[in-house]
Amino acid sequence: MVRTLVVRGLLLGLLAGLFAGAFAFLAGEPHVDSAIALEEAAAAAAPAEPADDHHGEEAEVSRPVQKAGLFLATGLYGLAVGGIFGLVVAGLRGRVGPRSDTALAFAAAGTAYLAIVLLPFLKYPANPPAVGDPHTIDSRTLLYVVMVLVGLAAVAIAVASGRRVTGGPWARWSVTVVTFLVPVVAALVLLPRVDEVPAGFPATLLWEFRLASLGTQLVFWAALGALFAWAGERAARRTTAAVPAAAPS
Repeated sequence: MVRTLVVRGLLLGLLAGLFAGAFAFLAGEPHVDSAIALEEAAAAAAPAEPADDHHGEEAEVSRPVQKAGLFLATGLYGLAVGGIFGLVVAGLRGRVGPRSDTALAFAAAGTAYLAIVLLPFLKYPANPPAVGDPHTIDSRTLLYVVMVLVGLAAVAIAVASGRRVTGGPWARWSVTVVTFLVPVVAALVLLPRVDEVPAGFPATLLWEFRLASLGTQLVFWAALGALFAWAGERAARRTTAAVPAAAPS
């Protein structure tokens, strides 16, 4: 069964990645083009630099190739994440979360979106080209990864804590929410702030790009959860139909 769920996750993750790529192409790429145009205009207005500083710029990937590669990138991302998602669902199935495979798929996808996408976005939202210092990319990436790990750890702690509570639903949900919020709020407060938006950069363009980035991930996780739930329900119907009816006594 584990192998079936992993293969299902790989295939459906690839499809969800292509859905997300289509959304990113339509909703995100126009903002990327606008940001690149601003960056090029600023570079053209800046004083000329020595020729050696521009060595290798001819090797940059053109925008048409980047746009075509967007679907390859989101497809590969979906393939990898979908396989992991299938493995996680196989581990949770019958142990943690809803008993129904359909509900479990939606719950797992929603939780992953919260922990991996939404929480890191609150602290370190995505930035378009022309925003961010190239010299700090390593530190910014590390901080983002730390925030992702905090989100995953907070979910694991909350689920484990909620399962240990012996009271009613209100007690379990209260403990779950509190134990989830404590590490998340601590990370939001204690991790260093990153603000490298250049002066004069259009605020509307910045937030439209960020919302498009957030929407791309929402499309991916919603599609993955829905497709996984649909496939699980379809498999369950086939299994039920294959079981012969009990003979009358």
